[in-house]
Amino acid sequence: MSKSVYSLVLTDQVVEAVDRLAYTMGTSRSALIDRILAEHAGYITPEMRINQIFDSLSRVFSENGNGFIVKAENQSMLIRSALKYKYKPTIRYGLQIFRGSDRTEGELKVSFRTQSEELKSKMEDFLRLWAALENKYIIKLFPDGIKYFIEDGKFTRAFTLPEEYKNKTTEEIGAAIAEYIKMFDDVLKSYFAFSDSGEAASAAAEKYRGYLENGITVI
Repeated sequence: MSKSVYSLVLTDQVVEAVDRLAYTMGTSRSALIDRILAEHAGYITPEMRINQIFDSLSRVFSENGNGFIVKAENQSMLIRSALKYKYKPTIRYGLQIFRGSDRTEGELKVSFRTQSEELKSKMEDFLRLWAALENKYIIKLFPDGIKYFIEDGKFTRAFTLPEEYKNKTTEEIGAAIAEYIKMFDDVLKSYFAFSDSGEAASAAAEKYRGYLENGITVI
């Protein structure tokens, strides 16, 4: 969406009030005025749409937190979850929502901090398993494929709406992304719970299929 410079005549006191409000909200004067005018005119800007998606995400996590810590800033959101494993790593889910006009809604980056080569190896094994499960069970919904990047125990995945979901509301999109993260986290924890028994892959696959059978929205 393009932006242009416009000349407006505004009352000094109004501008001062807008500046104070913009400061408390952590935004700029131009961004706040653009938002106020859009709201008054009934128009949804890309920034407003992103905020609506994040609001939906936050509601899902607050209603069913399960230990998640959520923090939103600008056009990104950071979600943390503790993994019950002997090295006690914290899993970080970094989410970015795009302003673009195509069906790609955003991107998820999963990472954790550890010096353990054993943990990195197990995480990479899980990530490859996760990609294999998605390519087995949901790839039919994505004719152009699912965009992944796996390296050094880190995982990046694009969120793209299947064609039949393109008219979903921001509330539904936010909820779908939140449910995906919760599903990923739950399947990951199932994998690690059985990682020393030789049944990790089958436990994770069973948990994954259970989510699909319960009708989770695929994104």
